[in-house]
Amino acid sequence: MSALLSVRDLLVCFPVRPARLLPWQRARSLRAVRGVSFDLDSGETIGIVGESGSGKSTLARALIGTIPASGGQALWRGEDLLAMTPAERHRHRRDIQMIFQDPLAALDPRMTASEIVAEPLATHEPGLSGGERRDLVAGMMERVGLLPDHLDRYPHEFSGGQCQRIAIARALVSRPRLVICDEPVSALDVSVQAQIVNLLGDLKRELGLALIFIAHDLSVVKHISDRIMVFYLGRALEYAPARDLVRSPRHPYTGALIAAAPIPDPAVERVRRAAPLGGELPSPLAPPSGCGFRTRCPIARESCAGETPAMLEHAPGHFAACPFGPPPCPG
Repeated sequence: MSALLSVRDLLVCFPVRPARLLPWQRARSLRAVRGVSFDLDSGETIGIVGESGSGKSTLARALIGTIPASGGQALWRGEDLLAMTPAERHRHRRDIQMIFQDPLAALDPRMTASEIVAEPLATHEPGLSGGERRDLVAGMMERVGLLPDHLDRYPHEFSGGQCQRIAIARALVSRPRLVICDEPVSALDVSVQAQIVNLLGDLKRELGLALIFIAHDLSVVKHISDRIMVFYLGRALEYAPARDLVRSPRHPYTGALIAAAPIPDPAVERVRRAAPLGGELPSPLAPPSGCGFRTRCPIARESCAGETPAMLEHAPGHFAACPFGPPPCPG
């Protein structure tokens, strides 16, 4: 069976020009996403995790079409999204929806909750009557955990978690096949984060959704994802089934992310010896040669400054861009 979405060698570049380009200067290019490939099946969730500035959100925006890709393919049920005109993309708009990081900023403050959720129906199902539309909106809002008396309230009257539930209802009311979640819980309290992640997991199973779930926190991503891709400087450094990646990381960067995640046992947390990842994320305008992670890697060797390491299959379905095998066990 062919994948619902098949991404091959996706490249996103942004030209960077100084305010005044002198004759001997060349305009530079920032490669925000560099040759990323993956397949996503119906009903599957791929988690994408990495530090700020690693290119996760840029990847999402290239797939949804809000920024142009510079190369590669994104085959949606066999059709290349990246080669489509805006009019051609509109045919698939109801099938691919997005949930954004800041729930309040993503909602129009002049519209009520019911109007916000109903807006996609006006675009994709204009033949619905007012009553049919209101019934669909009320049903979807109830499904995401909102009450009937919430229909006519405005965004500023809701909490952050409730605003994100409205955003989820809006994304799902047109019955999409894929939802791209761009850090949907990072602006929420920890307890609310768990509620939203559990809600998305339940909706995925009920509706047969495919999800791309982007976050900084690997401990959040692992709970909802079937597979996880670890991002660094626009590249995928590791890609594996979620359980395998967390239990047996094959790249030093993945090991560092796991070591940095807090452990909910105070006794264990007090005595563990895991050291935080040192250094800063290099500038994507001037990435290190060879392996981009080598300047912060605890097991880096001279050869790491040579060619960019390819993704190697260390175990069935478990790929990592490090030829030296698994890192030392953290802590």
